[in-house]
Amino acid sequence: MCDEHTAEDNDRFLGIAHPSRRQFGMMTGVAGLMAVLPVPANAAAIKGRDVVIDTPEGKADAYFVAPAAGKHPGVLIWPDIMGLRPAFRQMAERLAQSGYAVLVVNQFYRSTKAPFLKAGESFDQPDVRAKIMPFVEKLTPAGTVGDAKAFTTFIDAQKEVDTKRGLASTGYCMGGPMVFRTAAARADRYRAGATFHGGGLVGDKQDSPNALIPQMKASFLIAIAENDDQRAPADKDVLKKAFAAAKLPAEIEVYKGTMHGWCPPDSKVYNQAQADRAWERMLALFQKAL
Repeated sequence: MCDEHTAEDNDRFLGIAHPSRRQFGMMTGVAGLMAVLPVPANAAAIKGRDVVIDTPEGKADAYFVAPAAGKHPGVLIWPDIMGLRPAFRQMAERLAQSGYAVLVVNQFYRSTKAPFLKAGESFDQPDVRAKIMPFVEKLTPAGTVGDAKAFTTFIDAQKEVDTKRGLASTGYCMGGPMVFRTAAARADRYRAGATFHGGGLVGDKQDSPNALIPQMKASFLIAIAENDDQRAPADKDVLKKAFAAAKLPAEIEVYKGTMHGWCPPDSKVYNQAQADRAWERMLALFQKAL
């Protein structure tokens, strides 16, 4: 998961170990920019709407987008630690253009509505971390499971969703463990899961994400940042062993040259080539599993 060590790694990667005031201003300006994601070939016309979903702990704001016609497999997206924002709306729309009904949620609804960051703000900044961490502290495994069930019920109730087909869930950074909890809690519905630079996927507790794999019925893609792998090189082997024991297909790969957070298009360390490759692997998984 994102922390001060990740911020330090990313600064070193960008060649800015101790930025001056001018450099810091340039960095935050870069963080406020967002790359334009490519439009899929034969992209479907789409329609999106802001929604509010009842959960056991309150009302969650979210964004739902789907092709304008027909019924399609549903996908639940858990954002990274900077939450639901324009970058994740753009990612949801790109996925909808490929033929999916997509719900991207504000996992911090207990604390704040989204978006809660201003242009140029990033988790790399100490004052932003201080703002976000109290939101994170309100999240619990049990709360995530309750949310996942509520979000799944919402997805299946939408007219654009083909409930005869399986669902998928994706997660970025802190959203990675949430994908595992979703796939385990509603194993009857989820047939695919994908995590991108997911943090905290391996632990030694009974409810650690890796311990939930035997409860799942989903195939997985786990795309690992190179610097995350350097910090915890054994995690990928633990995951491979657990998926193999559960007889569930899992593509687990370290993406060379990537830093934690490389997939969202507004990230300072966005790696377009590797993000696009991971996206294509996700689409291949969905096509096969759903």
